[in-house]
Amino acid sequence: MSQAGITLHSTPLSGHGHRVELLLRALGLEYRFVSAPADVRRSEAFLALNPLGQIPVLQDGALMLADSNAIMVYLVKRYAPDSAWLPSEPLAAAQVQRWLSIAAGEVMHGPSTARLITQFGLKDDPARAERISSRLLTFMESHLTGRTFLAAEHPTLADLACYSYVAHAPEGGISLEPYPAVRAWTARIEALPFFKPIPPSPLPAKG
Repeated sequence: MSQAGITLHSTPLSGHGHRVELLLRALGLEYRFVSAPADVRRSEAFLALNPLGQIPVLQDGALMLADSNAIMVYLVKRYAPDSAWLPSEPLAAAQVQRWLSIAAGEVMHGPSTARLITQFGLKDDPARAERISSRLLTFMESHLTGRTFLAAEHPTLADLACYSYVAHAPEGGISLEPYPAVRAWTARIEALPFFKPIPPSPLPAKG
């Protein structure tokens, strides 16, 4: 199934946008990518799309939707309601939701923030980002030991929501070397047939 009216406003280096792109590709949906760097996001035209000035923003016909996790839920419910990306069984759905919350919490404030500080000059506390990253990755390492994916034995929205910033944690100075189960999980995501990598960030990876 394809939908020619889908437009994704994001940037190539955005992990939030990347997770949405991975799902669009996984669902076989046609879409147009419109770059929205910082100066564009401050414009009146973009603020009319999302008053918070954040990416990604999805346009689907007349629909305008912000927030990457919300966009992914919408895409599955709209275009693949019977797929395994977001299970309907209560416990399985709750397990996916838990990881969506972690993506918006620990992943965002840990690896994502560390990368923003290192690569893009965000004024934030690098020590705090490193502490959160360490706690998150230690938890993920334990969780993924003996598991294939985060919330099920197949990929779900949980994996797409968490992958991009965890995989690119070294760009923020957060090494994945101590976490073999996490690295094996990122490799499984990268082996999926629809996978598309994020381009390299401006500065070299640190670990």
